[in-house]
Amino acid sequence: MIEIGTAAEEAVAGSESEDGGTEPLRTVCWRGRGIAFTPLDPDDAELIHGWLSDPVIAREVGTWPRSLSAVRGRVESDHEDGDRDDFLVLLPDGTPVGHIALTEQNLIDGSAAITLMLDPGHRGQGHGTAAVDALVDLGFGELPLHRIEAETHTTNSAARGALAGAGFVQEGVRRSTCLHRGRRYDLGMHALLRDEWEALDRPRSWDLPADTD
Repeated sequence: MIEIGTAAEEAVAGSESEDGGTEPLRTVCWRGRGIAFTPLDPDDAELIHGWLSDPVIAREVGTWPRSLSAVRGRVESDHEDGDRDDFLVLLPDGTPVGHIALTEQNLIDGSAAITLMLDPGHRGQGHGTAAVDALVDLGFGELPLHRIEAETHTTNSAARGALAGAGFVQEGVRRSTCLHRGRRYDLGMHALLRDEWEALDRPRSWDLPADTD
């Protein structure tokens, strides 16, 4: 489990709730370009359930419809899993726009995997690549990782674009791997190695000012 010092933590403004109130402040534990991470909490299960129920995400991710209680159970289980770290992706005003996780952490082999889900209403604005950039900075900057990988449907152009923008290389395709709505889908296998990350010409998360867009 990644431990981030309190020196990097700060509160961000809450977002307006449906009843006109303001959601509680969230603690920022990591930053990217125009986004920030806050640890995923079991109380975020309803938000995750809403995203998983969206038809765009259901089509591109291939999710199976699940009850809120089932999603809450999964979030709680993941929260206790020491081999993964889950975060909400926040805008500067505290609006949650996605869920990202560093999973399958194996510090002996130096490997891990990334999963990412964005609110469809906030796609196409660069938040996906910014979030992936920030998470690989966290993985390579704070852990002795050598390889971070990700997989996505070969038809999911948004996810493939976010990964390519973050420097990931498609290494291969697992053909006809999953079934969704009566159709077989291929999965593209993508990865970023430490030396490739080191060669990227961009500021790292710890070099970004808090108000960076």
